[in-house]
Amino acid sequence: MILINLLPHRQEKRQRRKIAFFVGLGVSAVAGLVVVGVWYLVLQQMTDSQQQRNQYLSGEIAKLENQIKDIAALKAEIESLKARQKAVEDLQTNRNIPVHLLNDLVKQTPEGIYLTSIKQADRIVSVTGIAQTNERVSEFLRNTAYNAQWLERPELIEIKAASVTTAGREQRRLFDFSMKLSIKSPPEAKAAAPAASAAAARKS
Repeated sequence: MILINLLPHRQEKRQRRKIAFFVGLGVSAVAGLVVVGVWYLVLQQMTDSQQQRNQYLSGEIAKLENQIKDIAALKAEIESLKARQKAVEDLQTNRNIPVHLLNDLVKQTPEGIYLTSIKQADRIVSVTGIAQTNERVSEFLRNTAYNAQWLERPELIEIKAASVTTAGREQRRLFDFSMKLSIKSPPEAKAAAPAASAAAARKS
């Protein structure tokens, strides 16, 4: 018996192609969703990892800021201690200045000069005295200018002749003088000490 297919074959082919198209479209959509899902998961993991790094960096930055604050506080405390130490050293040095001043005047006053008055106002010293000759006064000025450890910038204010009666009722011609000197600061005085010692050694 012979069977004859009376269905239109073209319509059947068209139907198969249509089904295949929709199947391919569905497979493509599923594949696209899978790719999007994987990419989303990767991005989410990268975002979480970056957030963790950001949190770690924020914690480390906070630690560094605290350390910087501690260092700043230590520096301020060190500066305060240095200021106190300097104030104590200056007080100690200033307390000893009159001793150094008198010692320097004794060393630098040549023979033939008698000091009658010594006054200190801040860092200026006023000296008056009697000298046998003008040369003695000049020597005194040179000594305090170049050899003194604590004195500097001597300035002669006045010198005048005066007659003095000695115990034997003898009239002697002397010279009254007055001068001003500046007191060096302690660091300058310490720096001048070797030069003064060398000058004294050459003089002796």
